[in-house]
Amino acid sequence: MVTGLKASPGIALDPSLATNLFREMLRIRMIEEEIAKRYRDEKMRCPVHLSIGQEAVPVGISAVLRRSDQVVSTHRCHAHYLAKGGDLRAMLCELMGRAEGCCGGRGGSMHLFDPSVGMLLSLPIVAASIPIGVGAALALKQAKRDDVAVVYLGDASVEEGVFHESANFSAVHRLPVVFVCENNLYSVYTSLEERQPPRPIADLARGHGLHAVAVDGNDVVAVQRAASDAVRRARSGSGPAFIEAATYRWREHCGPNFDNTLGYRSEAEFEDWKRRDPLEFLARHLTEHGALNETQRADLAAEITAEIAAAFTYAEAAPYPAPDTAEHHLYAG
Repeated sequence: MVTGLKASPGIALDPSLATNLFREMLRIRMIEEEIAKRYRDEKMRCPVHLSIGQEAVPVGISAVLRRSDQVVSTHRCHAHYLAKGGDLRAMLCELMGRAEGCCGGRGGSMHLFDPSVGMLLSLPIVAASIPIGVGAALALKQAKRDDVAVVYLGDASVEEGVFHESANFSAVHRLPVVFVCENNLYSVYTSLEERQPPRPIADLARGHGLHAVAVDGNDVVAVQRAASDAVRRARSGSGPAFIEAATYRWREHCGPNFDNTLGYRSEAEFEDWKRRDPLEFLARHLTEHGALNETQRADLAAEITAEIAAAFTYAEAAPYPAPDTAEHHLYAG
């Protein structure tokens, strides 16, 4: 009987929770790898921004969220949607422009909306979703609900004025919002050190009066611990929080391929981050504590493989939107 795991210094984790976190990360990884593999078939006629290598952040965050908590996301939104409980078939239908997509096939990869699981929206414009998430938090406070809003953003988003306006507003009004910065070091092909001075991004949030922490974004337990504290503070009325999670995308900024030959980042850097694979980081601890063996891992992979295959079959057979519905959903109401 396994009594507890320590996947981060000082953190005891229930084995069943740890195994579930691993499964969720593995599921997202396998789904996106299959998207990358099938992208060349040209059935997904939209850009895709993959989160392979970054799975620990959304899984750790979503582990402490309720279905009714509101999430806003970015162009790199698949993992956020799936971790929040989004429907895989609806997501794949959306990528393929099918009528049963979560946006009716009209939005594609960068527009995943699903109010039924608290996925308020995702937007491709850098930083554009931030004020919407803050607005959602304001609405929650006005309605006297103890739900929270989670705003995912990238490291480049803090270079936009709207981030600072939103952070200031949320602090002044003590809104129940948690900002989650996935700092993967690059804005397309430009490194963080070329865009920002040498200071922690979390310091920007502290400057606006937010409770802010920086964590290893490849350690799902560290992310889950930070999220638990931030969400608790937001629910209790203690105001907004900011989590800077250091992580790294393995694939190109936009598309299914590896792009280490382009010269904007080195192969050595990529290999260093790949050795810090969030899945393998947790798997080692699970294995060491007897909570995961090769057979169990193979069984998990087989189960997920079957789910993915069925979802793709479903999406590929789903109808396209009828032409006479082209004017639907253009205006509220």
